[in-house]
Amino acid sequence: MPSLRHVIADDIRDKISTGRFKAGERLPSEAQLASGYEVSTATLRSALALLHGEGLVEKIHGKGNFVRHPLRRIAYVGGGLTPSTEPPADTALRISVRTTYLQAHGQLTGLLGVSASTPLTEFLCLSHVRECPYSLARIYVPRDLSPTGVPAESHCYEGVEAKLAELRPPLAELRERVSARPPTPGEAATLRISSALAVLAITRVATDRTGRVVEAALLVFPGDRADALFTTRHMTHEETSGL
Repeated sequence: MPSLRHVIADDIRDKISTGRFKAGERLPSEAQLASGYEVSTATLRSALALLHGEGLVEKIHGKGNFVRHPLRRIAYVGGGLTPSTEPPADTALRISVRTTYLQAHGQLTGLLGVSASTPLTEFLCLSHVRECPYSLARIYVPRDLSPTGVPAESHCYEGVEAKLAELRPPLAELRERVSARPPTPGEAATLRISSALAVLAITRVATDRTGRVVEAALLVFPGDRADALFTTRHMTHEETSGL
């Protein structure tokens, strides 16, 4: 026999699929829903947690529970320097950037191959479709390769990317490590996802022809709206014989 939380989740799910609760609409308060289903608030929240995990409902702090717009998927294309997407005509992927100056510490010293306290620049990038977060990226570059005049807050990542490319020496290698894991509490809060939803985590390290690491990036994508695409090109005999 289904538990009460599954019965309630099934009913709300049905109301969403039939349009009684529309995309973007705020659900009745948890107290109202609990009263309507004649259950405790704890049972009601347990039912909502199932819907949060499925990506059907999201809870916005201080506002309540909302029906999510249908999620489209974006693709991270391996071997590139930035995620690549194909937005539909009626939506756009917006990326906000926050620039911070800091010193290398902890994991960053190993990723960038530098000593502690080496000056770095961090670009914190958060992408959205409508109001829904789609990715979180922390990009680190040595301070001498960081462009000047970049605003602390920006909504034009393309401009920041272009300035970074101007200062970056030719790359010799781009190494990417991909893993699936639970989100950290901070990632779950920023991306507005359930802690039970797996994220796609990509660690990207770019080196130049001298072997120097010129960029390290920590990328996080919610697993219900992102794919990673990697293409391997096999060289022909004629191409390899010319090497």
